[in-house]
Amino acid sequence: MNLVCSQCLGVNRVPSERLQDGPKCGKCQHPLLAGDVVDANAALFKQLIGRSELPVVVDFWAPWCGPCKMMAPVFAKLASNLKGKAIFVKVNTESEQSLAAQFAIRSIPSLKVFKQGKMVGDMAGALPESQLKVWIERHL
Repeated sequence: MNLVCSQCLGVNRVPSERLQDGPKCGKCQHPLLAGDVVDANAALFKQLIGRSELPVVVDFWAPWCGPCKMMAPVFAKLASNLKGKAIFVKVNTESEQSLAAQFAIRSIPSLKVFKQGKMVGDMAGALPESQLKVWIERHL
C-alpha cells in the first residue's frame, strides 16, 4: 500500500498487514500513521489524495469559524481512534483559497472523503462524535 509522508512528501510502500506496526518514512523517518491530524497546504493535499491508498478524510475549516473550532477536538479524536484506517487532514480555507474554490466549499466546516483520488463522501456542518464516526466509517 502506498502512503505519503506528511513531512517530506515521499511515497512509501507499506504492506497492509503492517499498517498497525507504526511504519516510518524511508526517507525522513517521520511516522506515516501517527494517528494525528495533518495540516495540509495545496502541494501536500494533492500528494495525499492522489498517491495515498488509504482513504483521506479532509476537514475544510477556517480559524474564525466557531463550529470548526468545536469540531476540531472531535476530528482529532477520530483520527487517533481510526489510525491505520484513514488519513485525517485539515485544510485552512483562509490560507488555501484555491483548494476551497476547487472543491466549491460554500460552508464550513465541510468534510470530504477521498479514495484513490476520487471524492466518495461530502458533508457540510459539524456533527457530534458518534454521528461523525458513523459517517466517516460508511465511506472508508
